[in-house]
Amino acid sequence: MWQKVQQIDAALIRLFQRYGHRLHRVSLGVLYVWFGLLKPLGHKTTTTLLAHTIYWGDPEVMVLVLGWWEVAIGMCLIVRPLIRVAVFLLALRLPGILLAFVLEPAVLFVDFPFAPTPEGQYLIKDLTLFIASLAIAGFLEEESSPVRYH
Repeated sequence: MWQKVQQIDAALIRLFQRYGHRLHRVSLGVLYVWFGLLKPLGHKTTTTLLAHTIYWGDPEVMVLVLGWWEVAIGMCLIVRPLIRVAVFLLALRLPGILLAFVLEPAVLFVDFPFAPTPEGQYLIKDLTLFIASLAIAGFLEEESSPVRYH
């Protein structure tokens, strides 16, 4: 019985090693495209609220810019040769994410640091997605190499 469990475990690990990274990258890309398209299509999101409280410039224009920026990030994650571009676009967004925590903590937290508002949750999600993208970037050379190190 235990040997059968170990065989199943080994098979699952091989499956995860073979497809997990690709699924991680594509699902993250789809998420960026999906959430990004909500903005130019006129759906109210927390970005709309953030554009009125944190970002500079006309809020309506900033919502569109942020939405299309997210679509670009997502498409670059989905199209494997463009992963480095996606990481670059994400890195350009990082200072804005971090700056918001410094400039507008009252907008981002009901009770700092344990109870974020919806806007705070959105930025925490953005920070988490950025870190997840770094995991993808860490495998760029390995993914393009014909040799697998697993």
